[in-house]
Amino acid sequence: MDYINDINQTFENKHVRAFREAGGKVVGFTCVFTPVELLDAAGVMPYRIKALGHPETDLADGRLSRFNCRFCRSCLQLGLDGTYDFLDGILESNGCDQLRGMYENWEYASAPGFFHYLKAPHQLHPDALDHYALELARLRTALEQHFGVTITDDRLRDSMVRHRRIRAKLVALDRLREQERPAMTGSEALQVVLAGGAVPASVYEELLDRLAADLAHRHVDRPRVRLLLGGAATDEPALFEAIEDVGATVVADTFCFGARSYGPLLCETKGAGDLLRTLAEIYLGGSRCPRMFDEFDGRLAFVTEAVAEARADGVILVNNKFCDLHGFDNVLLRMRLEEQGVPVLALEKEYGSPADHGRMRTRVQAFLERIGGGR
Repeated sequence: MDYINDINQTFENKHVRAFREAGGKVVGFTCVFTPVELLDAAGVMPYRIKALGHPETDLADGRLSRFNCRFCRSCLQLGLDGTYDFLDGILESNGCDQLRGMYENWEYASAPGFFHYLKAPHQLHPDALDHYALELARLRTALEQHFGVTITDDRLRDSMVRHRRIRAKLVALDRLREQERPAMTGSEALQVVLAGGAVPASVYEELLDRLAADLAHRHVDRPRVRLLLGGAATDEPALFEAIEDVGATVVADTFCFGARSYGPLLCETKGAGDLLRTLAEIYLGGSRCPRMFDEFDGRLAFVTEAVAEARADGVILVNNKFCDLHGFDNVLLRMRLEEQGVPVLALEKEYGSPADHGRMRTRVQAFLERIGGGR
């Protein structure tokens, strides 16, 4: 875990530097709808843009209103202040309107070498899948033309197998979190997922193997209330630590910087003959993001099943201030889960604000006492 935490201490870590020094190119992305397999097959390292709770937004506030999600403004700040200058390009996606505003201001201000807009449909039906497969074909062509490579079907197939293997190992680590005596805390699990977006796939797979061996006989000290956390884009280990410090262990999550980025993507598909169509089915069909219309029942089932598998005593649903997608979705999830008898706490937070943690700790502590635990 110390080695994984070291990776997340800096944005351009030693693995990124080594990859670039060897002639490799690095392209940044944010959304879980981004098919990392295509980038990997092009010999390009996919780097998941994050802010790690970075609090400064002075440069970004000159381009994005303060009524925009602070996660988006924090990422834009890092793009404007030079932190992400090591990226050779950016892959924009339409995860939400605020993310699009972040991307487009970033492009206008710094003109990254490679910039491509990948449009993912908001619905799941055959026409949408066909459209997304065409979008993936456009991305494939753009990568080939800009980086002077050829993405053969064999290379893409090998990449898909590799990333499916990685996701299976992440699911196996989740099983260790869900044990009666969990092998890792929620903040540690978040660090593991964050590291995966910041190193080459081959390095990450080796790290996961080492971590699984290390955790085989490890257990978190002290009995605690078991919680599931879900909601908006959250890449702040300090938030998990603040919650766990008052007497809980986060044994499961449904964040996009968490189980949402790998659990559902293990779904089987029928389109094995057409690799791009298969990718479209995996990413759209496996999505549990509230940006998808008419898919609330699937999101509810995803959370309900995760609660049951992890034997969670309660659920905390988090949304960043001004995050409309998760703000509305969390209300519906809370109502449906409470109808099933699952205790739920809904929290709105200011992204990247340690001062906000004290308020949230108080509410979490009261919630734990309500469901029969806490210190």
